Amino acid sequence: MRGFGFIALFNLGAMLAAGPTSACIDIAAMDLHDVSYADVVVVGRVTKYTLVLDPEARKRHQEFLAHSSGKVREVLGKVNSFMTDYARLEIAVEEVLRGPAPHTLTVTWDNTAFSETMPPTYLIALRSSGSPLPPLRGPTATILPDPDPPSLSVLRAPCSAAFFFESTSSDADIVRQILNSGSK
Repeated sequence: MRGFGFIALFNLGAMLAAGPTSACIDIAAMDLHDVSYADVVVVGRVTKYTLVLDPEARKRHQEFLAHSSGKVREVLGKVNSFMTDYARLEIAVEEVLRGPAPHTLTVTWDNTAFSETMPPTYLIALRSSGSPLPPLRGPTATILPDPDPPSLSVLRAPCSAAFFFESTSSDADIVRQILNSGSK
């Protein structure tokens, strides 16, 4: 029984080290034609980035730790982000490629991994809450509800990369071509 406990603890630690905020076992390849699911596509600068931490998840986590044994508490006590955390971005829009967009947008980005170093502008595809998602491209996914339904959110297929590209990248060029051709 002691060996089973060690294996279970080892597996739990490995899962947490792999990325506690990821709801995916494997990351699926991106299909740039999924931009057809976007309600709005803009080119703009991120002027503000704020992490929105889920207080309920943290409360449940602390309650769980309070009733856990030493080894479990030691491993799980290091978790500092949760799947229900997200980022809120303010974007200064420089160009609108699809849909209506004001000069400044506030959007959400779930499952984000953002860098402090930002290129000057991004091409960002966005979807409205309740709009269809691109299809699942990987073997598994956990699809959470939109964290802030009135706001647009960064488009991504479940378990795939987000439509958030440096505006001068080859992916951004291909997305522009897809939008200009009207192809699905």
